[in-house]
Amino acid sequence: MASPFPKSTAVPGAGEIVTCILPDGITSSLTKVTYQYPLKLITPSRPSETKSALIFLLSYGGGLVAGDQVHLSISVLPLARLSVVTQGHTKIFKSATPDVVTRQTLDVAISKDAALCLLPDPVQPFEGSVYGQTQIFRLEEDASLCLLDWVTQGRTSRGEDWSFVKWVGRNEVWAGGRLLVRDAVILDGGREVGGKTLRQSMHAMGVVGTLLLRGPLVKGLGAFFLEEFDALPRLGARDWRSEEAKKMEEEKKDGRQRWRAERLKMESENLVLWSAANVRGCVVVKFGAPEVEAGRLWIGSMLAREGSILQHFGDHALMCVK
Repeated sequence: MASPFPKSTAVPGAGEIVTCILPDGITSSLTKVTYQYPLKLITPSRPSETKSALIFLLSYGGGLVAGDQVHLSISVLPLARLSVVTQGHTKIFKSATPDVVTRQTLDVAISKDAALCLLPDPVQPFEGSVYGQTQIFRLEEDASLCLLDWVTQGRTSRGEDWSFVKWVGRNEVWAGGRLLVRDAVILDGGREVGGKTLRQSMHAMGVVGTLLLRGPLVKGLGAFFLEEFDALPRLGARDWRSEEAKKMEEEKKDGRQRWRAERLKMESENLVLWSAANVRGCVVVKFGAPEVEAGRLWIGSMLAREGSILQHFGDHALMCVK
């Protein structure tokens, strides 16, 4: 017997988010939120902030099992602001065979004078997992983007150390129909490069990540990272000053210089490595740390110190890097 109901058009793993500005010209609101298993989207019923709309990007069971396919489309309409966060590491479970690939695709359109802040927890691929991720961002005039994309070595409590089969990630930033940045990372556990396995080539790093910044709302943040990178001590540099001269110089430092000295000490103790570069108007920051929490502390302290994310998106946008 034929069903009297129309055939479902729902696609497993598909989701869509649309954000607009309300008539008051200040408050951003989610006008459309749809999702299908295994994707899950949650938004607070009473947002604590009005600077940007907030949505949690989740998955049932806290992770993606082998073969899961997720495709999320995000539209941020003119003048609106959206913050996307998570509630913990995105776990990628083991695949039965290397040809069973778990995939996530994110397709984002940011309209004129709109902004998106995507600061999630890192992806945590388990031993034997195979994962592919593609994130494409299309920006109109004066649109702004803050994107954090990072991945961990796995479950250290179970002895995992870059023990997955393969992790592939690609981020693209487009503006005016022009490709500005294509940042691709391939971590292949079954391939040796220069005679080194993946684990050896990571040089004891437990987390690596990329921060991408583009647009007027994060212009100051991008400049901040570039300035701090230029101020890093150069390799082989040696301080020949006496202890008395060092003490006198320390007393003359302003607040930012003292903060920088403390941050450099933290980076040295936690073995945090990082770099920053301006690529076609986008600031690309790369970083790595032996421990996930060291990486979180570092990126969180940098974002909090500069203040643009708090100012334009609110404190809830930073919850995953605290």
